[in-house]
Amino acid sequence: MEEGNGSDMENTALEQLLPDMVAWRRHLHMHPELSYQEKETSAYVAARLAEFGIEVKRSSAGFGLTGIIKGDKPGKTVVLRADMDALNITEENGSEYASLNNGVMHACGHDGHTAMLLAAASYYSTRRDGLQGEIRFLFQPAEEICPGGAKDMIAEGVLEGADAVYGLHLWTPLPLGTIGSAPGPLMASADEFFIDITGKGGHGGIPHRTVDSIVAAAALVTQLQTIVSRNVDPLQPAVLSVGTIQGGSAQNIIAERCRITGTVRAFDEETRYLIRRRIEEMAVSVASVYGAEANVDYMMGYPPLVNDEAEFNRFFRVAPEALGDSVNVIRMEKIMPAEDFAYYVKEIPGCFIFVGAGNPDKNAVYPHHHSKFDFDEDAMLHGVKLLVALADSCLNE
Repeated sequence: MEEGNGSDMENTALEQLLPDMVAWRRHLHMHPELSYQEKETSAYVAARLAEFGIEVKRSSAGFGLTGIIKGDKPGKTVVLRADMDALNITEENGSEYASLNNGVMHACGHDGHTAMLLAAASYYSTRRDGLQGEIRFLFQPAEEICPGGAKDMIAEGVLEGADAVYGLHLWTPLPLGTIGSAPGPLMASADEFFIDITGKGGHGGIPHRTVDSIVAAAALVTQLQTIVSRNVDPLQPAVLSVGTIQGGSAQNIIAERCRITGTVRAFDEETRYLIRRRIEEMAVSVASVYGAEANVDYMMGYPPLVNDEAEFNRFFRVAPEALGDSVNVIRMEKIMPAEDFAYYVKEIPGCFIFVGAGNPDKNAVYPHHHSKFDFDEDAMLHGVKLLVALADSCLNE
């Protein structure tokens, strides 16, 4: 493999860590833990960091922890982040390292993220001499469930005094050998709404003496679809999806109550709050037309993930040098999934990057959050090389 202008010695050292990354990843895959329950995962990570002789700072909110390496020369501070939690999914891929925790599975690649960050920590633990500045290896809990683990760790000061933050996501929609990101908005916000319509129940044969909550809810579902098409700027991508509508108990009873739930995605705060306001206004007004009442419970989830343009440019510059001609570095389109890495880049400059991990030859073809999800473990080598290249570039700038 041609390695561009990167140091041959550095690349060799990182390549030698691939077997360790695979072993770490498979151990974590076999022992997944849900969001806010990552006790054993955190202990496993802490034990590896201790083996590397790295200072460990534990979070008091959840099971997050940070490994800290300080060089012998003053300089910048770089934060590298990985998430550790798994999903409430029963694994069905039949691999030799399949989950031993029934009903829980690493179906999004967080086990690989953790293994890559451990490899970066191992690499730098042997290179303290001459290191200019400080590197923080942030192992975050609870990315999969709002409010997420990022906010608590930020509140505890994990970004204090830091100059940049970088995060990676192994991504099977991209093939192995492709790495991508984008300047500015990359991932959408993810908000949720719960609307309860209350009318007046009664006999299905005597509807004039009732207020039909299902009829009001049905009208509201239709009207909600006009918010994106008629209120949002057509040049601003947004999604409003109704996921459930639930009401009634029998075919001959007018339902007194009906509930609508859904999700909203957007890439800027103005659009995000516009949609919220219109949902709240429309729910009340449409329900009132039918003589019903509406109560809206709106949950603001993760904000849009907006990459710093200068840090994206750094990624686009150093990635080809670090990975060589065999890896394709692309500028991605926006995507609608959300990530609480968004909170970090709201505080300091940073960049979130997708590392291609799909490979039909290794059955790495299933989407994230699927019961047969897996990724090509060779992608972890691309990821750790990129983490080191980004950290080195920032510290030595």
